[in-house]
Formats: sequence, structure tokens, C-alpha cells
Amino acid sequence: MSTEPEPTEKTEPGTRGAAPELEGAGEAPGRATDDVAASSGGGEAGAGDSAGAGEGGGGTGAAGGEAGEGVSDGPAGGEEAKADAGEGGDSADGDADGADKAQLSEAEAELAAQRLERERIARRKAEKQQPVESGAKLSGKAADLLAAVRAVESGAKPVAAVFREPEPPRRPAQEPVRPRPVSAQATGAGGAVGVTGSVGGAAPETVEAVQRVLAEGGAPTALASQVAGVLGEGADEELRADPWQLLRVTGVRPEQADGFARELLGAECAPDDERRGRAVTVWLLEQAALAGHTALEMPALTAALAQRGVPDAEAAVQSTIAEAEALVFQDALDPAAPEPAEDAEDTEEGAERPVRILVGLERYALAEESLADGLARLINSVPKEDGSAEDWERAAASASGSAAELIRAVAAGGLVLHTGGQASLAEPAALLTAARGLGLRAWAATHSPLGRDRFSDLLRADRPSDDLGSDGAAHEEPRTGTPAGTRPVATVAGLLSGAEGPGRDGDGAFDLDLLVVLDAPQLDVETAALLVESLPDGARLVLGGDPAVLWSAGPGRVFADLLAARICPQVASRRPDPGPLGELVSGIGIGELNQVEAPGKEVVIVPVRDAGEAVHRTVQLVADSVPRALGVPAEETQVITPGHGGAAGTRALNAALKERLNPGPGRFGGFDPGDRVAYSPAPGRTLPGRVVGADADGLHLTCAGEPVVVPKERVEQSVRHGWALTAHQAVGCRWPAVVAVLPGDATQALSRPWVYTAFGRADRHLSVVQGAEQALPRAVAEIPAKPRTTRLPVLLRTQTPTAG
Repeated sequence: MSTEPEPTEKTEPGTRGAAPELEGAGEAPGRATDDVAASSGGGEAGAGDSAGAGEGGGGTGAAGGEAGEGVSDGPAGGEEAKADAGEGGDSADGDADGADKAQLSEAEAELAAQRLERERIARRKAEKQQPVESGAKLSGKAADLLAAVRAVESGAKPVAAVFREPEPPRRPAQEPVRPRPVSAQATGAGGAVGVTGSVGGAAPETVEAVQRVLAEGGAPTALASQVAGVLGEGADEELRADPWQLLRVTGVRPEQADGFARELLGAECAPDDERRGRAVTVWLLEQAALAGHTALEMPALTAALAQRGVPDAEAAVQSTIAEAEALVFQDALDPAAPEPAEDAEDTEEGAERPVRILVGLERYALAEESLADGLARLINSVPKEDGSAEDWERAAASASGSAAELIRAVAAGGLVLHTGGQASLAEPAALLTAARGLGLRAWAATHSPLGRDRFSDLLRADRPSDDLGSDGAAHEEPRTGTPAGTRPVATVAGLLSGAEGPGRDGDGAFDLDLLVVLDAPQLDVETAALLVESLPDGARLVLGGDPAVLWSAGPGRVFADLLAARICPQVASRRPDPGPLGELVSGIGIGELNQVEAPGKEVVIVPVRDAGEAVHRTVQLVADSVPRALGVPAEETQVITPGHGGAAGTRALNAALKERLNPGPGRFGGFDPGDRVAYSPAPGRTLPGRVVGADADGLHLTCAGEPVVVPKERVEQSVRHGWALTAHQAVGCRWPAVVAVLPGDATQALSRPWVYTAFGRADRHLSVVQGAEQALPRAVAEIPAKPRTTRLPVLLRTQTPTAG
């Protein structure tokens, strides 16, 4: 029976006791007894972790106001936009274009990316030569596809030719496009990939011209740098010609762009303006990407456009496609259904192949195409000769259980999936050790620096004699050429940027034979495509991770789509996570919030009545109770809460924890030396760190033992206090002790993946500050991950006919 621990201080008025002493066995709250329907608002796609759209991104709407306080309603009537720099967005923006320039600055890379984008659009426009009757304002394939849209919606029979497999531009599988190395200086801490946003390279005269246009339209002139960075040279003229281009700036919403357009255009401004329809369509697709979708189904998109006051939603979509700002696709819903016969129109019984019409942005469409091609290349290629079958079998025989299965699967194929919890990491560690023993250039990649260091420690424990020889000096491991003191583990971002890992060969491919990617559920489509494109022919890829955790902050659900497609061997670990924490988290993974015996104070429940009491109890736990009862210092205890806003969000908790643990005036942009921080070098990536100081160069941090300097103009948008994080920011990391805060005002953010992720970040101790009452067991039992719309499963079926 769950009881509240005895207080250690005098009880303050209005509270139910002070800091818990963590006495007695804690237990999880009982499972839900109410027969309540599943909530549609508590899905995984950022409902909890994205309390503020645009928070951390520095974007302020045209009408002013604090970016990120409100929840952004998404394109499907409630999808939340994860625009926070440590939460959502894509984590590889600019890689495909910027990686070809080894020493470019972020600003130059951004300008290069914009030039390439404009060239692509120009090419698409040039391709439309002859008008086609089936599309009013379109030509070619786009016209035919949009004719099919009308036919499907009206119930008429679509043209048979339209429903053949589309032929979008593909990167040939035989000649993968591989990015060139990027210098560490251009990437920042941990190897942030690509451009992190924008704007330092805009010419001063361009920024000044944009400021004048913004002032004329009544928009904040502080947006000028962002506008100039997004629109490039001539941004002022483009903005004056199409005021709704302001929507391309992070944080600006349609109603704010409408107000700006009214000031500039006057009587010419109208809701049915084609420019507005196109801009709102693209904005909705961007918001969908922030919520995890790589495309939207046509009915969902047109419904969202209608909600945004677009009179003719279909015409807006047509115009957007005609201007090459979006692409339209048709995907077969039933892959087993036969193709329609050529003379199906003349046959009364002629059955149509069921399809769905999707609209998406080109960048995500190309990423999914490239990823599917690359995965097919890995599956269909013959792995390099890197040891006889007897050698592999000998290595497998030296392992046990599912580790042996993993080694045998990797010996036989180019792509293998591995699933399991924290304890299962011993299996990829055994694989890496065996592969390097066979002479393979084998590397592992993790989502975060903390995960990298933990896996390095696991490898060191597995082969402790590798580090030093009898003379105490570092030696090379046999047949690999890698110094033994250098563990073959990198972060994904560092690997892609070239700041970590084996580097690249003359063709731009990774200089390795085997890559084991841990934390694979965190891969968005663009990052996954870059990784796969960068693998040399004949290399092996292992994607491993826990499928029950939160999905990627960026668009896509790569690992889940691959598991569902069944196109390659899958090895499920049979190694359970140990102890009461392992038992609790394992139950959550299958939808059960069980009571667990915790004689070592591994799990303690702290009931609270309101958000104010939740903050009070959290501070007491971190600063007093956990250090005294368990010996875990405050700097090794992490607070996790559903969102940034609210009375018990990360802002409120971090303010209270700073006041208790490191009080100060915040003279360095709100920070003081010794503050714990969460640094986001790129959207979707969070590096826990600590403030060292500040000078004219910027804010000095240490992240994972490495020094980082954040320029002062980027501090506000990329650095937060880090005593309290959201679950998306914490994924891929673990701490000795975790305090999970579940205030009553955040119950709509709870879902099974959120609870599983938050509770699973604890190594030794978990305190649950419980104000959600029955919403917690209900979320675990009834609210799975929110679905995401992606095209990868269909593309995988096309590329690998054996799928399924």
C-alpha cells in the first residue's frame, strides 16, 4: 500500500508535509479502475513535451507576445507543434546541402541551401510545359493526381493510369548521395549537424530593408534577421510582394501574418488570396512535421485549411503543388490488391485499387525516398568478406542467449533490428566486441553524449584489458587500426558531422564495416536517410533500441515503421531490466501500472494536491531527501515533467531549483556559473551541461566534459536551465535518481510512451510527485503513442517486395 514518507521538516501552511524521508517501500499507484475511453489528446507526438510551440526557437509572432506559451493547434484539429529547440523540429536541417562544404560557416551553409532550394523549384516549374485538361491550373503528373483526388472524393472512378505507382525523383540505390565531412568548428558541441538556424549571414543592408517593410506592416522589427535568413537576398521585395511569406519564420501564426498583410495590402487583402492559401498550406505541412508527420492525407489537410479560413481549400492545395511548394502522392492502402486492369472502365466488375492521397513537403518526401532506397541497398547487397562463417559462428558460440542470435543475424545480412530495454545494451556491446575481434571496423552511435559515455563504460567493462599494455601505454587493438584507449562509440550528430567517429573515405562514405545505432527510435527520417546514405557498399547496419520509448522529436517513425515492415531479421532481447524499477517500467510497457516491492527505496510515491505543492515537494526531494536518504547528490538527480509551461512546468521548476541550489542574479543572460543547463545546438537535440562563465565571446558551458561557447545572440533561443527537463529532452540519457513530476494540470499530456520514458530514465531511484491521480494509470492503460502519417512503409514494400 502506497504511503507518503515521513516529513523531515516542519510542515508549512497549506502543504501536506515537507520533504519526504524516503522511508518504507514505495509502490506505484494502482492501475485504473474506471472504464474511460482513451483520450485522443494525450498521444506521444509532443502533447506533453511541446507545451510551447516555438519555445527555444526564438520566434515571436507578428503581433508580439511570448513565443511558446500557448499550445499550437495542429493541422488535424489538435496536433501540437513541437517547435522547441530541444523538443521538435528536424535534427538534420541542411545536412544534404551543407555537408558538401567542409569548412563553411552556418550562414554560408544556409545561403547555399536556399540557393539549391530555389534551383529545385525553378526546375520543377520548367518541367510543366503542356497543360493537361484534368487539372485546372496544373500540368503533367500533378494534374493527373489532382484529378484523381476529385474523383475519389466524388465517388467517380479514377483514371487507371493515375493509380499506378508514382515516379518521384529518386536517388539511385547503386550510387547513394553521400554528404562530405563537416568540420567540427562548424558544428558546435557534440557535432551539431547542418545549419542550426539561420541568420547570422544576412547582409546588413538586407536586414535594414526588411526592417522597414516589417515596420510598415506593423510587425516587430526584431524579426528582420530571421526573415532575411529565411528568404535570402531580396527578402524585402519578396515580403512586400507576398506578405504571407512571414509565415515561414518560426513562431509566426496565420492570424499574425494576416494582420501584417492587411497593413501592407489594404483593400487588396482577402481571405481567398492565392498567396495566403499557399502560405497557410505550407505552414500546416510544417506544423504537421513538427508533430511527427512526413505528409498529411488530403482530407485532413483540406479540413485544416477550412479551419484556418481558406474559402477554397482544394484550390489552395492545387496552387501550392503548382508552385512546387508541396508534392502530392497516392499510396496503395492494400498492397495485396491487384493493379486495375487497363480496360477496367469498360468492365462493370472492374475493381479499383484502394489508395490514399497524401500531400507533403519535398524535403521529407526526398528523405523517405532516399531512406527506402538505402535500406534496400543494404538488404540486397552482399556483406564484405570479413571473416569466415566458422569465425562468426565461433564468436556467436562465445556469447549466450539473444547476444548469440544477434551475432549470427549480423553475420548473415546487411540490416538487422534489435529491440530491448536498458539491460539489453550488453548484447550490441558483445556484437561490437566480436566484430572488432574479427577485424571489422565496427562503431556504435548513440543519441546523446551521456548515452555514448555509458556505452563506452559498458565496452570497457567487457574488455578491460584493451586499454593499456603491460608497459602502461596505449596500444592498438588487433586488425582494426584504432587505438585501444579510444572506444568506438560516437553520437549520431558527431558521426554525421565528422567531429566524432571513424571519418569518411574518399567517396564520402563512413570508413567502417559495421555500424550499430543505439536509441534508434530517436531517428527522424532526415537523420536516418543521411546515416544510410553514408554507409559504404557491403557495410552492415544494426538499428537497436527500446520501441516503447517516445518517438523522434523530428518527423517520421523510422524504427517503428521498420519493425512493422518485417523486411529484415529482428532480434528481441530476452534480458529483462533488473530490480523494482525494471519491473515497474516493464509493466508500463505492456499497459500495466503495477505495484512493486521496493525495499531499497527504489520507488517512492509523493502525493500532492496542486501544482504549487508539487514544486515545493520536488525542490525538497532534489535538495534534501534524496541526497540524505540515498546518497545521490543533487547534481545527479534529474527532474522530468510533461511540459515547459504551467505552474509545474520546466520554467517554474527550474526557477525554484535555481533559487535553492544555485541562487544568483543571472547576470549572464539569466544564467550564473554553476547553473545546470540544457543546451540545444540544433532543433531536436539536447545536451545537458553546466555554466562555466561568460565573456565577449558568449556563454561558456561544459557539456559531457567538453567545452562549449554559445554566442550571446543564440543564448536565449538555445540554452535553458536544466535541473528540470521534459521527457523528450531526457530521452537517451539516464541518471542515478529521477523525480518525475505529474501535476494535475498536465494530465492531457500523459501517455504510455511518456510515462515509460520518464520513469525509465532512473538507474537507482525514482520519486513520483503524483498530482495526476487516476489520469496516470488511465494513460498507461489506454493512451498509446499518437499515430504519425508516414510514407516509409509503402516505399519499403515497393523497394523490398519480400516485406511483410
